[in-house]
Amino acid sequence: MRLRFLLLTLILLGGGWWSWQQFGENALRGQPIRYVRIEGAFQYTSKDRLKQVLAPQMKLGYYHADMQAIHQAIKALPLVDKVDVKRVWPDAVHIKITEQKPVVRWGNSALLNKQGDLLVPDSIEEFKNLPLITGPAGQEKKLLEIMKGVYIVLKDKSMQLAEFHVNERRAWRIKLANGMEMQLGRKAPLENMQRFLKTMDLLGEEQIAMIASVDTRYPNGFAVTWKPEAPAIDWKAIAEKNKNLI
Repeated sequence: MRLRFLLLTLILLGGGWWSWQQFGENALRGQPIRYVRIEGAFQYTSKDRLKQVLAPQMKLGYYHADMQAIHQAIKALPLVDKVDVKRVWPDAVHIKITEQKPVVRWGNSALLNKQGDLLVPDSIEEFKNLPLITGPAGQEKKLLEIMKGVYIVLKDKSMQLAEFHVNERRAWRIKLANGMEMQLGRKAPLENMQRFLKTMDLLGEEQIAMIASVDTRYPNGFAVTWKPEAPAIDWKAIAEKNKNLI
């Protein structure tokens, strides 16, 4: 028995039809499945992977193919969220697929959707543009909600969050898209960040761009590390210029 796939149309946003034909003596078990329609706006699930998981059931023919088994096989694929499978007389199977929508990376090999559910694709290489979260296992939902708040606070200052890290001691560390890092600690980390951001209002964009890292883990202030190429800053002049804001 051998199986030949003929892709009649590309699987695009509207899905597509596949012609599924089997040849050879005694190859057919009753009515064959000649067509499989795949519907859905999916971008992470390849047609080759779908063919691979569908093949065992397609060989069984129209009457013997197990729709529930097809459903389970596709649902088990990485980043597939919902699947609907139905038999269509006289020789077709319709499949509708809805994919997950990752919003952040979780560690080195996983993703999270907007509900904080853990997703483990074959590779996260194509998701490198998503923000990164690292933290204790089992804290995915909680840390995602915290990250959303941090993201909004930074966005209000025209800053883009790139990474959010929480270690086993619950200490926070964040990294911005411009490369700046902030050590926020585990005691009132959000308040520490907001205190620093308020001080940043006294600086100009050029000075902010020269900051390499900030350590806010001090009760009455913070430590700033400047980039090597940063020019000397006249803090007295800045204080004088902004004396009404301090």
